[in-house]
Amino acid sequence: MVKTFIRDLSESGKNIVQPDKVHGKSERTKALFAVALVCILWGTTWLASKIGVKHMPALQLSGLRHFIGGAIYVVFFIAKKIPIPTKKQFIRILWMSVLMFVISNGFSVISVVYIPSGLGAVIGAMTPLWLVIFSLITIRGTIFNATTLIGMILGFGGIIVVFYDYLEEMTGSDFPLGIFFGVVASMTWAVGTLLTAKHSKDMDPYVSLGWQMLVSGVILTGLSYATGQHKDVFTISPEGWYAILYLVMVGSIIAFTAFVYALKRLPAAQVSVHSYINPIVAILIGYSMLNEKLTKFVVIGTLVTLVGVYLVNTGFKRKILNH
Repeated sequence: MVKTFIRDLSESGKNIVQPDKVHGKSERTKALFAVALVCILWGTTWLASKIGVKHMPALQLSGLRHFIGGAIYVVFFIAKKIPIPTKKQFIRILWMSVLMFVISNGFSVISVVYIPSGLGAVIGAMTPLWLVIFSLITIRGTIFNATTLIGMILGFGGIIVVFYDYLEEMTGSDFPLGIFFGVVASMTWAVGTLLTAKHSKDMDPYVSLGWQMLVSGVILTGLSYATGQHKDVFTISPEGWYAILYLVMVGSIIAFTAFVYALKRLPAAQVSVHSYINPIVAILIGYSMLNEKLTKFVVIGTLVTLVGVYLVNTGFKRKILNH
């Protein structure tokens, strides 16, 4: 089944993201299977990042992942004769790659140097909450209802509950630094989402994303060398390369392909369910493989946060994204 929807996506050529009609139960079943893959696989990438930063600097890990993954996508686009972005489009790609990949994704990886991978995933799930706040500040006429307000209260309240289990780590360690990087990463992604929705309507979002990965990979790798945060690639341990390979092939290639496949065949609201499941997967796998905390405060706080995020997503006036 995995091979089927990857082949179908490849055959779509230039119409890589044009929505298709779902023909029969078989087509819908494959699309739902693709969503399930995204839910699980993107949740596991937090663990891979956590393992990767134990064997190389975070900037180098992010740079290698995005450069290799982006190069694969760009080669695919060229092979399918998808036009290379224009100069004007490339300028947009440049600032989007800096905002959403260099800063946001880069900071996310740096955060797991100091905090558990599961906690990093929960903080990352806060992005919709920041979207509401930044929209209220920057977009005139933005309003939200009681559902959104309750969602925001639950979202931030749940994070506080999760943090209760880490009070000891808050002092005398770099734990708060990890929280800082994680929060900034989620805030930056929210800002990038708003700007992308406003300024990039004439760009194919998926082709743009592939180029963003490549550009950000070059920038992140350059930063890692400029700041001395790098290792000789020939001295990186096999475990480090396994982490990179997993992040590229599973996180960036397979999961992303499944995500695109599902978006072509299912409503966006159904596909977005992965946002609520990824953190749960990250926490469970972090607990089972790295012995990260899984206490009642972590469980309850995570569930409350995700319920809050869900309410924000359903209650907020989405029309602001098209403002």
